Amino acid sequence: MATTAPNGHANATQSADTAEERRRIHHDADVVIVGAGVLGCALAVTLGKQGRSVLLLEASMKEPDRIVGELLQPGGVQALERLGLAECLEGIDSIPSYGFYVSYFDKSVTMPYPKETPSSPPPRGRSFHHGRFIMKLREAALACPNVTVVETKATDLITCSHTKQVLGVECQTKGKKDCYFGHLTVVADGYASKFRKQYHSNTPTVKSRFWALELIDTKLPAPNHGHVLLSANPPILLYQIGTHETRILVDIPENLPSASVKNGGVKNHLWNVTLPSLPESVQPAFRAALEKGPLRSMPNSFLPAAQNKTPGLVILGDALNMRHPLTGGGMTVAFNDVLVFRDLLSPEKVPDFADTDRVLKQLKSFHWKRKNGSSVINILAMALYALFSANGLFSYSYTAPSSRSATNIPLR
Repeated sequence: MATTAPNGHANATQSADTAEERRRIHHDADVVIVGAGVLGCALAVTLGKQGRSVLLLEASMKEPDRIVGELLQPGGVQALERLGLAECLEGIDSIPSYGFYVSYFDKSVTMPYPKETPSSPPPRGRSFHHGRFIMKLREAALACPNVTVVETKATDLITCSHTKQVLGVECQTKGKKDCYFGHLTVVADGYASKFRKQYHSNTPTVKSRFWALELIDTKLPAPNHGHVLLSANPPILLYQIGTHETRILVDIPENLPSASVKNGGVKNHLWNVTLPSLPESVQPAFRAALEKGPLRSMPNSFLPAAQNKTPGLVILGDALNMRHPLTGGGMTVAFNDVLVFRDLLSPEKVPDFADTDRVLKQLKSFHWKRKNGSSVINILAMALYALFSANGLFSYSYTAPSSRSATNIPLR
């Protein structure tokens, strides 16, 4: 350990080394984050860069294999750049996306992302294999000097019996009970959060599921665009996630007759309803993927955010707020939440997370400040799904726009 250096560098090094020792040996930090996913990793790196001591807990550091979280809209790319994490989009065979292709039966329109100004470069989203992106975010967290990543399963929150303040997390590490403590505990354990029910005033609602297949070397009508296919049936999404791979997501609402057990289940719906409705160029790859299998699904959830009022605790990410993934806005919300959190709970505004009253005051501001971005995305996602999933969609007044410029809709 260094003992002398100009400008107090030795003291800073000693402090960082002491904080690392406390994390590693005593399991104590400024903040404990549960979940090394999209939000958890980004927040860990962001707080680490601010000089906070961070413990990032994850049940499994293996590459995740999910069928959503694969399309990052331009607003999310910009937020990632502002967080200094844009390199996480490189080296994962990601595909640039420049807008949406929307079809309704035999009518279609291509909608580019709107420019900030006429002379601005075209905004660009990115699509990718979710797991590859997560591993890049985890690499960034592992490389951050103020962050210690621990592979352990969070089982319960530790609370003070008198004040009910959350003090940390109880875990199982290689079959043994373990505990990690922080002045602030962040729960970011995703859509199936095990801690949400006790501390969140709202409950997720699910009225449909996305059923997914991975198509190989398919020909999309509009390459480098997200595809929304509309008909008298629920919507279908298509977007390329690699040089050879394209994701298809088929929305199947609860109690859909064509997907009922009586009528042959989901596979019957995919064969007899979905396949004939796809563009001809997509059908061969879809047929091959359906024959090969397996089918996978994820619930399409809606969860309004609730204000974090429990001292010592903050819930973020999908554990806090979800919307239908139709417009692919979830990761954009997450990264923008990290930006808002970074600014409102910066060391200048909250020097010490142990100052519970100040933290709670800033979390109240966070709840309302984040709505500037999240509300637009949430409302758009739920409203469009309600419209697109309706029977007789557009049948009374739909007219395909005659040019791209007529459809400058900000799906960002």
